[in-house]
Amino acid sequence: MTVVTTGRPAASVWQRVGSLLKRALLVELKIYANIGRFIARRRAVPQGASGFGYHKPVFTVLMIFIVLSAVEIPIIDLIVHRWPAVRVAFLVLGIWGVTWMFGLLCAYLMRPHTVGPDGIRVRQGLEIDLHLSWDDIASVARVTRVDEPKSPRFEEKDDARVLVFRMQDETDIEIELERPTLVRLPGLAPKGGEQVITGLRIWVDDPRAFMDAVRTHL
Repeated sequence: MTVVTTGRPAASVWQRVGSLLKRALLVELKIYANIGRFIARRRAVPQGASGFGYHKPVFTVLMIFIVLSAVEIPIIDLIVHRWPAVRVAFLVLGIWGVTWMFGLLCAYLMRPHTVGPDGIRVRQGLEIDLHLSWDDIASVARVTRVDEPKSPRFEEKDDARVLVFRMQDETDIEIELERPTLVRLPGLAPKGGEQVITGLRIWVDDPRAFMDAVRTHL
């Protein structure tokens, strides 16, 4: 289905505030949901599909942050133990911070990209989850690219508009779509909301296995 976009008025300040609060609440709930998945060892992989991780480039960094934050809690507690109110506030904040980062790590581990009979699911972190059916996909190729830091999420050239999910500024899989396709991203326009794309670039830890799985369906 070809999608024609029309101009939309910019969201008001209150709409943006409401959207931000809603996203914050949903992200908070997803943190605990992914920790639950990790404890239960239940990856979000549909029956008959295969999961492919994308966490290796950030795994070490996240682990370092989690360990340092956990070590920081008793150190700060020792410093402020004479002031009960301050002590409790820092304890709550410190435990919440460690929990949040651990939940983010669990999201990377428990919500992989998937390839199955119904198509490809592209995921990233806590919020991104895009489903592409095989009818939507024209081709999938293994192409490694390194982009400049802070490059735009959308690459636009001529009639092409490619959505890019980098890991440490790299991607290694390119997905070309049959036609301009509507996807929904977290947040509001221009970076989020409903967006029309013609392709995607993503990172997969094991691109060879990913391509083998794609070939069995496409």
